[in-house]
Amino acid sequence: MRIKNIFNFYWDGFSTMTKTSKKLWLIILIKLFIMFAVLKVFFFKKHLNQFPTEEAKIEHISNELTTIK
Repeated sequence: MRIKNIFNFYWDGFSTMTKTSKKLWLIILIKLFIMFAVLKVFFFKKHLNQFPTEEAKIEHISNELTTIK
């Protein structure tokens, strides 16, 4: 029952938005897609692939998280 109320709250809010508000939300969603999908592919390398085993990957992550820089 509570989830339905929350859904109805957002549904009413988004359905009564003006055209300008809908365009702004579309711009926000496009920007989020670009940041997380496109930029991830080109700028965030999969540097954990250089380690041959899972243990080596775990050791590297552990060292990176616990080392004070």
